[in-house]
Amino acid sequence: MNTVPSLPTVSITGFGSYAPKKVLTNFDLEKMVDTTNAWIVERTGIQERHIAEPDECTSDMGTIAAQRAMEKANVKPEEIDLIIVATATPDMPFPSTACWIQKKIGATRAAAFDITAACSGFLYCLAIAQQFIQTQAYRTILIVGSEKLSSITNWNDRNTCVLFGDAAGAVILQNQPGFANILINQLWSDGRQSEILKLPAGGTQCPTTIETLQQGLNYMQMSGREVFKIAINTMVEAIKTTLTKANLSLSDISYVIPHQANIRIIQAIAEKLNLPIEKFHVNIQYYGNTSSASIPLALDQILPMKKFKTGDKILLVAFGGGLTWACTILSI
Repeated sequence: MNTVPSLPTVSITGFGSYAPKKVLTNFDLEKMVDTTNAWIVERTGIQERHIAEPDECTSDMGTIAAQRAMEKANVKPEEIDLIIVATATPDMPFPSTACWIQKKIGATRAAAFDITAACSGFLYCLAIAQQFIQTQAYRTILIVGSEKLSSITNWNDRNTCVLFGDAAGAVILQNQPGFANILINQLWSDGRQSEILKLPAGGTQCPTTIETLQQGLNYMQMSGREVFKIAINTMVEAIKTTLTKANLSLSDISYVIPHQANIRIIQAIAEKLNLPIEKFHVNIQYYGNTSSASIPLALDQILPMKKFKTGDKILLVAFGGGLTWACTILSI
């Protein structure tokens, strides 16, 4: 009888994060735009966010998170085979932010590239890296989610400027015992909805000019109501589909780490799944929406602190511009 050989296990062996020192509170924003702390908290759950310094770039933040993950995994720079960076705010169009991080950490042996899947980017990276390790192409992979969203935020637009913050998170993936194993990754996208969450200018479709700067086209644009509704429905369906494919049920999940976009989105997902909100990690009140950094930032907080048992399952789910969405299940 022929049997299909099992694929190598892919584990998170190290994790780290970084948030800039500067904190911008809702009360600070009250002095900048026509808004109030009460309005922001009621509609988003956000109380404050971290903002990078003008000379602090995406690769700087990603480098610190990467070094912290490497230290926890006891991995030296020369042991890293591949670096994948998820970011919608790269240091520059090219070279990749991954190459800048490679230089800064001294990982001279590593291949390096970026992916752009907005807030779903970190989970996209997990899926890509898992394949490289399972096919034994690489042994040690560094994944970084790093965003300087303050650089593409219109600070005169009260509907969007209250939402975003800067941060970075990183993990080391290897085929050896670690803090959590990847059980399954699922990815989706719908380019038909690309207009509702975008950065219009700066690419070949709309190059940066004096006119685009004057029109604010170099800032992020979002159709909030449409994004809100689609995000809830797609993440709920992603969770159900991924559980079915993994032959698991909601009762098998010990904890959920959703992308931190809006507290009302997280609450709606919990309600639709009939899960207590206590099962969901929520840190949006302190960081805002940090896009691809939000899930690795959360992992760095919960993996060393939560009292998980062997076999506990953690579900990660994200939604972002593209539109893209993704779901991953980890096993402790």
